[in-house]
Amino acid sequence: MEFLETFTLILDSALRLSVPLLLACLAGLYSERSGIFDIGLEGKMLGAAFAAGAVAYITSSAWLGLLAAIAVSVGLALVHGYASIAQRGNQIVSGVAINFVAAGLTALLGQAWFSMGGKTPQLPNEARFRPIELPFAESLRDVPVIGQFYSELLSGHSLLVYAAIAAVPLTWWILYRTRFGLRLRAVGENPGAVDTAGISVIALRYQAVMITGVLCGIAGSYLSIAQSAGFSKDMTAGKGFIALAALIFAKWKPINALGACFLFGFLDAVAIRAQGTVLPVIGEVPVQFMQALPYILTVVLLAGFIGKAIPPKAGGVAYTKER
Repeated sequence: MEFLETFTLILDSALRLSVPLLLACLAGLYSERSGIFDIGLEGKMLGAAFAAGAVAYITSSAWLGLLAAIAVSVGLALVHGYASIAQRGNQIVSGVAINFVAAGLTALLGQAWFSMGGKTPQLPNEARFRPIELPFAESLRDVPVIGQFYSELLSGHSLLVYAAIAAVPLTWWILYRTRFGLRLRAVGENPGAVDTAGISVIALRYQAVMITGVLCGIAGSYLSIAQSAGFSKDMTAGKGFIALAALIFAKWKPINALGACFLFGFLDAVAIRAQGTVLPVIGEVPVQFMQALPYILTVVLLAGFIGKAIPPKAGGVAYTKER
């Protein structure tokens, strides 16, 4: 029973840690399926996290914080869209620039507004998305196995966790069962054919980057007003880049993205749980090694276990309309 309890707690932690990765991964999926590579997921998440933390603190409203986060993230996404779509600039350079701008501005504004080294003050409970208890969670808590999984693993998460999970089947349905999804996938493979059919390539790509902005805004909000009680400097900690790795690992498919992000979340949860563990011969495992373990395993998995991942054919290539 002790093993089951420990395993349940690890899974619960893995689920919480995988949520921002999953949202950012789905955000990148929309963008890259349309042919726009987005290295700036990290920057949009960071800007959104700061906006959510700052606005939620000022207004004492988690919902206003979420809306502010989405607005900032969509704004950054449109900047990337303008540079990549309208001006046909280098998509990688544009994304990297957004990461640098977001990292610098959040620290600068955080210090200027709150004078706390780039952090926002700690948020009160009413300014955060609090855990939701599912029906009968408390009464089933003592039921062996099933009750523990239901009350600990399925229940007790914030609204944004359930929204992230629901976004996976919704994304699958949009991509594979709607006209918009068909056109989005087509524009990432052969924008010329889409243009010939009388459909605007530019409009489709702008719609995709805006959806990317919305999902990154929710991911950033989760970090600062759901998982934590405020914004701290560089709190994304490379999650946007891990989400990109998960997207490649998932081969640009939404259901696979759920598994990939949960795997990376699980590795992170195990690393946190195993800090300070003493192993035979080796002794105590260094904390730095355990912190680096998810990133090391990310490289190993991408290098040797996923086979050939083929991105959308028109990905990263600016489209020029033929006259």
